[in-house]
Amino acid sequence: MFGPEGPTLRELAVQALSSVERGYDLLAPKFDRTPFRTPDSVLDAVTRALAPLGPFDDGLDLCCGTGAGTAALTGLCRRTVTGLDFSAGMLDVARRADAGRAADGPRVAWVRGDARALPFTAAFDLVVSFGAFGHFLPRELPGLFAQVRSVLRPGGSFAFPVLAPPRATRPAFWALLGFDAVMRARNALWRPPFVMYYRAFRLGQVTTALTRAGFSVELRALPEFGRRADGAPRARLVVARRGGGSAAGDHRAR
Repeated sequence: MFGPEGPTLRELAVQALSSVERGYDLLAPKFDRTPFRTPDSVLDAVTRALAPLGPFDDGLDLCCGTGAGTAALTGLCRRTVTGLDFSAGMLDVARRADAGRAADGPRVAWVRGDARALPFTAAFDLVVSFGAFGHFLPRELPGLFAQVRSVLRPGGSFAFPVLAPPRATRPAFWALLGFDAVMRARNALWRPPFVMYYRAFRLGQVTTALTRAGFSVELRALPEFGRRADGAPRARLVVARRGGGSAAGDHRAR
């Protein structure tokens, strides 16, 4: 499935009947050959949008998976980049890929941990995340955002891309709706649960939760993905800033 080097249907079924952590441990060796990996076009667009807001000293890739976003951070941060994930299998793949990286650039560290209980103090100027929020229930977002704020230095930024949801007239709308329905049925009938819902992460609710967590929120269009028929951007970058001072390079963002 997804090509000769991707996971088979049986492997995906075993993953889907596992916990989230165990499922990603199993999928890790073939994850980068599935559509679940964040496309390079998204990573490149986010990097371009964030570059004028820097430079940044220290960055964190939250729920880093196999490290695609972490690699993007190495072009934005001058001192250190940290990738955090709770799947040991995904981190193993990320470490092997990082071993071939050129020695120059920021120092890269890989940390196994839970995004809902981050093992850091206020250590970062920039936190990014790509494609991970479907693994968090809406009620978990306030706690997650509070954790992110706690690891940012004053003036630091939390940034992540958000794609506009497909309209009901598009096949993708029904595909995502069907996927979420299947996952809810699976979680009602099977333990342990596998939390992955594509339609539960709503931009309006997210910006409200970020504001309540103490961030000032800005939405930036990602022009590489164009606009919908109604003029709305197809993709946006959410930039949430922690108040209370200037992080590295923050004065250059205005």
